[in-house]
Amino acid sequence: MSWQDRLQRAWASNDALAQALRPLGALHAALLRLRVWAYRAGLKKSVPLPRPVIVVGNWIVGGAGKTPATLALLDLLERQGWRAGVVSRGYGRHDDSRTLLVQADSKAGDVGDEPLLIHLRSRRPVAVGRDRIAAAQALLAAHPDLQLIVADDGLQHWRLPRQLSIVVIDDRGLGNGRLLPAGPLRQAGPLPAPPGSRDDTLLLYSGGRASTSLPGYVGTRRLAGAVRLEDWWQGRPASPEALQALKGRPVLAVAGLARPQAFFDMLRAQGLDIRLLPLPDHHDFAELPWPADCPELLLTEKDAVKLPPSRAGQTRVWVVALDFRPEFAFEQALRDRVQALLR
Repeated sequence: MSWQDRLQRAWASNDALAQALRPLGALHAALLRLRVWAYRAGLKKSVPLPRPVIVVGNWIVGGAGKTPATLALLDLLERQGWRAGVVSRGYGRHDDSRTLLVQADSKAGDVGDEPLLIHLRSRRPVAVGRDRIAAAQALLAAHPDLQLIVADDGLQHWRLPRQLSIVVIDDRGLGNGRLLPAGPLRQAGPLPAPPGSRDDTLLLYSGGRASTSLPGYVGTRRLAGAVRLEDWWQGRPASPEALQALKGRPVLAVAGLARPQAFFDMLRAQGLDIRLLPLPDHHDFAELPWPADCPELLLTEKDAVKLPPSRAGQTRVWVVALDFRPEFAFEQALRDRVQALLR
């Protein structure tokens, strides 16, 4: 069992390991309070930007559904008539000190798998950099027509001001309610807004139901279908019919996600006969993890961005697309807040 799995079990059961880590959780809480004080006292400062910022993030570690929620948010903003671009750190980059604009032919190792996926799926401009302020400035310099900046996973990055925060919570809720490493929380609920920001937060439950007592909106995740890897790279959409056509054929399901079991469960709910190959989150696919004689497999989009068709060999690779749809009340709440920001 990996140490990540051991921690997840400790947090879920609140066992002796979680109890032993409570002093470190208390230290984490003290450091958070110190950080808040530093911003309030002016020792640290957020940097103003000329466009409103919407931050998408999560309070809990490990695959809460933030990337599908970001894609859904971009789709909603576009349908409501607003032009938005994205900034992200780009986890797992070879050199995250550089600020880069993501292009269709960018490599996941250079810009990060999730930013590349966001760009390919949404067709919206994306900039990556350890310094989100520099990334936002580069994004606006290249696309001055943008009205909004969406920050992917910037909830704890206080140098970046924000006018609205979208907090994604999955079916784990808030776990045992403790801060890392005694629990899964990055922060214990909303921190006070950085100076110069508005304190406006919307909670979005990604597991199809509210998993805490906190008021929020519910979204549902579903498989949109499958498409051949080479067609996916050419921008062709996934098809529900293609996914259904795989019934009765033994296929290998591959997922380099923080919580791959959720993906596997959705495939099985479609009636597919799958063998499982879970991989570490952000797996780089430097070497193919399946046997060379594997005839057919299913892959997530987050993994597909790291696998050009030329590397698939004789294996028939299907990319499975995941859609996330917030309830209509969330769309209305979002519209009201963005209209107020852009007045």
